[in-house]
Amino acid sequence: MLKLMGSPGSRAFRVIWLLEELELEYKLLNLPPHHKELLTFNPSGKVPALLDGDTCIIDSAAICHYLADKHQEFTFSPGTKQRALQDSFTFFALDDFETPLWTHGKNIFALPEAQRVPQILDQCKNEFAKALKTFEIRLGDNEYVMGETFTIADIFLTHCMTWATSSRFEIPKGNLSRYIKNARSRPAYLRASEVRRQQSR
Repeated sequence: MLKLMGSPGSRAFRVIWLLEELELEYKLLNLPPHHKELLTFNPSGKVPALLDGDTCIIDSAAICHYLADKHQEFTFSPGTKQRALQDSFTFFALDDFETPLWTHGKNIFALPEAQRVPQILDQCKNEFAKALKTFEIRLGDNEYVMGETFTIADIFLTHCMTWATSSRFEIPKGNLSRYIKNARSRPAYLRASEVRRQQSR
């Protein structure tokens, strides 16, 4: 059975969501970053980490790409134009959305107070807002970023949008709100959210 290490409130949620989409059996080890057991597999202490047999895969993007490719679901085949376009959305989420979100988070709560730079917070929101405008144009009226096909790119983008909302970043009404609502209404997302709720008790 697959074993996933990491808190459902972290980037591990992306993996939980995909595991639920794939309807795979897995065991969740709700471990915080730098936990002793986690350090055995990932010396950086970061989450998530996935154990598949005797192989440990770290980083939510690497894990999701591995699972989607292995099961040939929620992704296009490597080497195709569709996959290149799909990947461009995934990397856009990681580069243009997650970077300002995590920089903002580090300077709000993650870093020791003496290391925080409050002056950077407005810049993070400005960079995020610029990325939103680009994403809104690229998304258009599509149901998902690849049209009618749900892929792991939607997992990363929706997770970033949810993260942004919880951090009080502004998400404009219209296509973006519709896109987020649609993705978050998927049964697998709801199951993943229930896992997060149960584990946070």
